[in-house]
Amino acid sequence: MKKYAIVYCEHQFGSMDGKTANGLVRDSGLYDIVAVIDSTKAGQDAGEVLDQKKNGIPICKNLQDAIASAKEKPNYFILGIAPANAFLQKEERQVIIEAMEAGMHIVNPLQEFLTEDEEMMALAKRYGVTIRDVRKPRPKKEWTLFTGRILQVKTPIVAVLGTDGACGKRTTAMIVAKEMQKRGYKTAFVATGQTGLIQGASYGFAMDAFPLQYMIGELEREVVRAYETERPDIIIVEGQGALSHPAYVSSAGILKGARPQAVILQHPPKRKVLGDFPFVDMPTVESEIALIEHFGKTKVVAITLNHEGMTDDELKRTIDEYERTFHMPVTDVLKYGADKVVDRLIDYFPSLQKREVAVS
Repeated sequence: MKKYAIVYCEHQFGSMDGKTANGLVRDSGLYDIVAVIDSTKAGQDAGEVLDQKKNGIPICKNLQDAIASAKEKPNYFILGIAPANAFLQKEERQVIIEAMEAGMHIVNPLQEFLTEDEEMMALAKRYGVTIRDVRKPRPKKEWTLFTGRILQVKTPIVAVLGTDGACGKRTTAMIVAKEMQKRGYKTAFVATGQTGLIQGASYGFAMDAFPLQYMIGELEREVVRAYETERPDIIIVEGQGALSHPAYVSSAGILKGARPQAVILQHPPKRKVLGDFPFVDMPTVESEIALIEHFGKTKVVAITLNHEGMTDDELKRTIDEYERTFHMPVTDVLKYGADKVVDRLIDYFPSLQKREVAVS
């Protein structure tokens, strides 16, 4: 059955807390997105709001308008918001109920698990729909601690980390992975958050649903599984939060669990304070690189930028300035593609150079 989905992102589309909806509109993966709900941007085109490129996905004021505007009858309803507390508001709960009444399956990326909600499960049964809690982990008895098996992985592992949450790490990781594939490299992508899982990543889990000690072992498990299943030329791991972040620990888990030999650092130059914590100043690129390399015993090999709030001229000047300062490739993969980054990875890993010769 084709999956036609409405994405709910009230008041948040195009913003940090709308990152799940933003990601699905850019790359819908398993779904065909037929409408976005955000009354503050109703009547606009979703692609134009995000990237100044129309994609034919209408932004609608409410669920009824979205159903009426959809090019196909929607059978899935995806919560596209990613608030810091990851719990449902009263109005969000109501629109989920209305979506079930309209015959839509529910995809829930929040920490509040609807499959453990008696009322929601009773309604799902009544209307003949399913609920998927994307972040819900496997039973505790199946959780794994770090085993050291990651140390036997011979394939290059690259993590895309950042200087803040919701700054484009997953988007950059996926674009880099696709460019590697385009060049003939067998590439495994490991998702670490809800959006990548909704998009259909073959490997990964929602890191922030696990205690830290299991988070590390679970990530190791997924990277090893990708390696043993695919025997890829390279493994790209999506980052979460920032290593310097005062509230999030997932970056530490990624460096410990995935043991990347190289890191791509994602940074929004115009952001002066942390997105969900405006009382904390953004770290500098210099300090984040130093912290990552010291803590992770790895190497930052490229910097990718998030152009939020930047003109094209500002972005180009910043890229030039950063390349002079940091002596490594710098780009914005959404604006200019991932060629610079992929060239750097090929240059950095001898096994990729050998593979390039074989491919060419």
